[in-house]
Amino acid sequence: MAATTFYQSVGTLKSCRNNGNSGLCPDYGHVSFRSVSKGFKVDVGLLRGGSFCSRKRSTCVIQASASQATVFDKASAPSSATTSDSNKKTSEAALILIRHGESMWNEKNLFTGCVDVPLTTKGVEEAVEAGKRISNIPVDMIYTSALIRAQMTAMLAMTQHRRKKVPTIIHEESEQAGAWSQIFSEDTNMQCIPVVTAWQLNERMYGELQGLNKQETADKYGSEQVHEWRRSYDIPPPNGESLEMCAERAVAYFTEHIEPQLASGKNIMIAAHGNSLRSIIMYLDKLTSQEVISLELATGIPMLYIFKEGRFIRRGSPAAPTEATVYAYTKVCKFSKLCLKSFHLCVDVTFLFDEQLDESES
Repeated sequence: MAATTFYQSVGTLKSCRNNGNSGLCPDYGHVSFRSVSKGFKVDVGLLRGGSFCSRKRSTCVIQASASQATVFDKASAPSSATTSDSNKKTSEAALILIRHGESMWNEKNLFTGCVDVPLTTKGVEEAVEAGKRISNIPVDMIYTSALIRAQMTAMLAMTQHRRKKVPTIIHEESEQAGAWSQIFSEDTNMQCIPVVTAWQLNERMYGELQGLNKQETADKYGSEQVHEWRRSYDIPPPNGESLEMCAERAVAYFTEHIEPQLASGKNIMIAAHGNSLRSIIMYLDKLTSQEVISLELATGIPMLYIFKEGRFIRRGSPAAPTEATVYAYTKVCKFSKLCLKSFHLCVDVTFLFDEQLDESES
């Protein structure tokens, strides 16, 4: 029988809830670990620290596999007790950025820009794979561009999420559209994730290049000229947008609409495009106009940021399900600890892998 043994398994755990939004508790109890087949159990001691920490004993299972260690919580109901510390609690929120999977014009090597074309079969597979990478990261709201390839990517990615909530597009194009798409069941509404579409997150408009073959365009105008149109910061293609122009609308939308949601503690996913996401990353990482033009984003690979105390902390790309690694929030800590973080359960634990699970047994 396959098994995983964890040595020196000691740590602390925090279980937090804030009306469905994630947060961290200031105080917490001790936990102990016991090996079980295909994972190990965590026996949670008395939790302390305000209205968002359970005061009941509870049990959760941290499942370890050859792909990754993931945290599955069975959170107790929030305590009704309140303390002044709970008001001083620092909120954290996840920001997930995903460039859409391969589109049918990506496959044909055509300039796409704002032309609305769907994903290829490969693009669908990339979107599903992206969903597996983020399947344990909480998502409260989704923002996409107005283009179908970004919306398909977001929807397909969420089919892999462990919470199995349903993404539902918010229609505000007219009063009638809003009224007709209303949900009248509170229980159903709680199991939905609102999806907001915004043209400001669209790919930059490539003007007269849209629909042209990239190689044929390079042959016609010269590779240097085409490279300047594609990779310079402030030089647009004929009758199109430069990256600078794209950044003006994308970043303005991000700071006005998305950043306040993160500040309120909501975990956000954005499914968009190479240039609109480069623009947002330029803002998040404080890149210069020279640094951003060399930034390349692969299709279907999510990037994770943590928003905390008004700052964006890059976490990179969550691990693929086929990689032998720990949970997406892993970082190396002092004394070579591995910190595994989740927004509903947070574990600070030292452990060593003796052997990994045999995939044939799963």
